[in-house]
Amino acid sequence: MSILRVILISVAGLVVTVAVIGAIVVFALPGGIALHRLPDAAGRSTPLARFATAAPVTAAAVPAGPALSALADPAWVATTAKKTGIPSRALAAYAGVAISFESRECGIGWNTLAGIGDIESRHGTIFGGHIAADGTATPAIFGVPLAGGAVANIPDSDRGTIDGDASIDRAVGPMQLIPEAWRNWHADGNADGVQDPQNIDDATLAAAGYLCRAGGKALNTESGWRQAVLAYNGSQQYLDDVIRYSTGYAADVAPSP
Repeated sequence: MSILRVILISVAGLVVTVAVIGAIVVFALPGGIALHRLPDAAGRSTPLARFATAAPVTAAAVPAGPALSALADPAWVATTAKKTGIPSRALAAYAGVAISFESRECGIGWNTLAGIGDIESRHGTIFGGHIAADGTATPAIFGVPLAGGAVANIPDSDRGTIDGDASIDRAVGPMQLIPEAWRNWHADGNADGVQDPQNIDDATLAAAGYLCRAGGKALNTESGWRQAVLAYNGSQQYLDDVIRYSTGYAADVAPSP
């Protein structure tokens, strides 16, 4: 699944094969993140109960538009972006989708979406790209061919209409969804009438829908949360990394004791 994550993930000689949703390149930790602040590098014993309540999003008093990103208070986005290093446009998408899910049985934290977005595409900035004002990844983000070996083997399923490759499937967009996942969970998060996996609002909303379904509508429980993330990518290393990034973002914005 991650554009940052597979072809070969080689850590201390351990090769990790990437799973379900997307595909990718060699995994590298973003240099801008203060990794020494992230708890439990192994991740397996990290308590996850705080995922549901940590660092709540402040909603906008009056949303500036119909896009889900407009649901987050601009002051909260600006402050949190400064604390976490997440680009504000990507953060607004994660926060807006989290707010939109608050009334649903599942619920999902903005920091979980941010953790996945960081691993998958560095919030849309991989390869020197950026997220435009309308939420579109510029340039478009495509993963490596899913032709087997160190990555999953997924024959072409969309004739290139989603991933631009009529010979083999590739993961697409800032949340690195494979064509099948996008077809199942496609969404219009910015309310422009177009469902685009290269748009951070659309892709984040689709990813949240997938995660909530995979977690049995129980992402506010540790078992449900872990189940959902592992469904997104079946690698234990991927789960550990999402835990580290998500808890790290929560810690970045937690009130001082």
